[in-house]
Amino acid sequence: MAAWAGLPLPALSPLRALWLSLAAAFLLTLLLQLVPPGLLPSCALFQDLIRYGKTKLGGPARPAAYRVFDVPKRYFSHFYVISVLWNGFLLWFLTQSLFLGVPFPNWLYSLLRILGASQFQGKTSLAPYNTASCSLAPGWGELALSAFLVLVFLWLHSWRRLFECVYVSVFSNAVIHVVQYCFGLVYYVLVGLTVLSQVPMDGRNVYVIGKNLLMQARWFHILGLIMFLWSSAHQYKCHVILSNLRKNKAGVVIHGNHRIPFGDWFEYVSSPNYLAELMIYISMAVTFGFHNFTWWLVVTYVFFSQALSAFFSHRFYKSRFVSYPKHRKAFLPFLF
Repeated sequence: MAAWAGLPLPALSPLRALWLSLAAAFLLTLLLQLVPPGLLPSCALFQDLIRYGKTKLGGPARPAAYRVFDVPKRYFSHFYVISVLWNGFLLWFLTQSLFLGVPFPNWLYSLLRILGASQFQGKTSLAPYNTASCSLAPGWGELALSAFLVLVFLWLHSWRRLFECVYVSVFSNAVIHVVQYCFGLVYYVLVGLTVLSQVPMDGRNVYVIGKNLLMQARWFHILGLIMFLWSSAHQYKCHVILSNLRKNKAGVVIHGNHRIPFGDWFEYVSSPNYLAELMIYISMAVTFGFHNFTWWLVVTYVFFSQALSAFFSHRFYKSRFVSYPKHRKAFLPFLF
């Protein structure tokens, strides 16, 4: 009999239901965009909600009333301000609990329970099978270290993206919908809570075996760290390439137009920054030991949302530039 036979299916907590619903919604949206034009009725409002930045230029004509809901794309920086503050806040609570034994505050503990954090098993529930992640689980100490590292990765990622928005990126007059803006503000709050919900708890305290958390380090923590740094470096390089397209050799911004980017992963796909974003989230799944069901739902959502944006971006470049490289794919090298 297979080792997994008879194991319980993962419970669909509110957090899992949310990420599953988001992933399904973006998958459906992507599939609808692949349908040949004319087979399905077009909805200008729907197209306005799923496009942002330059890709709005490639969509249907926008009624003047829609422009009332426009928000400058440069407000992306607000997302990362929220993330740095909120996830730094969560990281502080987790650090206090892990290293000093300070329990989570009641409001945070209650919030995680409401969201369906299923790791709250207590000391009596240590077993080789982790129902919260639907797999043969690593030790509780390893899981606590995994969550801690992933939250650190998320916080550092937000700091870098905030730095890029302020000092690297050259924004044009492109816009996003106010609904997209509000979603972006909430998104990193939810991601941080999702990470924290994976922490094994004993009451309001983080459950860790042994006093030295770093002794719980395993090979997948090292691999996840390497992947995170590698993906982050490539994303940063891609954003530098994009910003340099609008500068002269002296580094002075001279225009806000779009040009064909070359170099690094741009040789393979039109949106390597979106591909790098996906790889960053996969690196976090690796850090969780490959087994965390909840986080793979987050990765699935990121995959389809970034694939949709990359699809629109690829279509924009192909329609705007006759000489656009024909071998270049939208999102996944050689595939899509």
